[in-house]
Amino acid sequence: MTGPSDSVLLPEQRVPVIDRCDVLVVGGGSAGLSAAIAAKRQGADVVLVERYGYMGGLASGGLIVLLLTLDDGAGHQVVAGLCQELVERLEARDACFSPPRSEWGEANDELIERYQRMGLVWGSAPHKVRYSVAYDPEEFKFVANEWVAEAGVRLLYHRWASDIVRDGDRITHVVFTSKAGRHAIACDTVIDATGDGDIFTLADEPFELEEVHPWLWFRMAGIDDDDAVAQARGLRTVKPGQAMLPWGAAERIGRRIDATNPDDLTYAEVECRRMVMEEVDRLREQIPAFKDAYLTDMALTLGITESRRLVGRYVLSREDLNQPFDDVIAVTGHWTKYDCTYQIPYRSLLPVRTANLLAVGRCISVDHRVHHATKEIPACFATGEAAGIASALALSAETSLEKLDVGGLQQALRSAGAWLPD
Repeated sequence: MTGPSDSVLLPEQRVPVIDRCDVLVVGGGSAGLSAAIAAKRQGADVVLVERYGYMGGLASGGLIVLLLTLDDGAGHQVVAGLCQELVERLEARDACFSPPRSEWGEANDELIERYQRMGLVWGSAPHKVRYSVAYDPEEFKFVANEWVAEAGVRLLYHRWASDIVRDGDRITHVVFTSKAGRHAIACDTVIDATGDGDIFTLADEPFELEEVHPWLWFRMAGIDDDDAVAQARGLRTVKPGQAMLPWGAAERIGRRIDATNPDDLTYAEVECRRMVMEEVDRLREQIPAFKDAYLTDMALTLGITESRRLVGRYVLSREDLNQPFDDVIAVTGHWTKYDCTYQIPYRSLLPVRTANLLAVGRCISVDHRVHHATKEIPACFATGEAAGIASALALSAETSLEKLDVGGLQQALRSAGAWLPD
């Protein structure tokens, strides 16, 4: 038995450099997927590295299979670009569902109840129909693979970022660990799409850490009556006879956890999976329509959407609701609030110490309250797309990320199909 003060000295190791690129995207969740495709479409040489064997992160393996939301809660679309393209690619495979444009912003009670049952309307009354999307997570994984290959991004699965190499204020290499050993990738720019801010933490950037109550989503099929899904506090999916159920949160899990602590994660994984099986048994016993229902799958990863948040050049706060920014590069609505938006400034992607690093997705520089909006999948797509284009533009202009012409970035985003205010 060893004590907490015990340590070992590892020998110096020569790590092979296996690739070089203009833009290295670390993390293949929604933000990383978007960043990689956006950078490649702007002409950059891009490598995307993901620790699992699929892209999407919580949007696929986490079974958080709802795009909440692409509108402002008043019937106007504010997230477009690559997120809208994702919807269209899923629609082409009959793998998603969303309210038609003619219903966005409607206050019709019958419509609202219908979409609430699919998890497409949330928040406090009075409600309106939102432009939110339910989709099949396995189709998401397939579409992501095809999309990245079509774009020409070099995709590397099953690698975990474990270290960086610096030269002054720049990252020159990111070191990855896999079952094949350690290796490095040389890069001009790094995009931290890890969700937990692994790269900006390795770069010694300041951050805030939030502890959360864990969730674990699961799905059941063989349900005799779709109307019984609401009785089970579940959500209908795009497939008949199937329900998606979130399990966890404060009322069920005894304590908050630090999602960067492996011991906390172990506790939460074991506890959530135990409780899911208890809930499956309860539903079968107490709700007739679930008598012959069966568990199809549990999420591969806990539904944790908050851990580290960058403290960057600007920290977007609750007081910035509906406020304009000259350097806006993305806009998001709020999935539980109506007729409100956050404009996300470019500075919220920029760290304070590292010259060639951008943060995207749920770990950008915002406060805890704003994070409830910016952590959602559409917002992650939007910040990823902005960072990908910014990285490519800075390289082609031979300028730094900090000195990049934001007006030119905004023009490039609009040309790519993103929505930005005038």
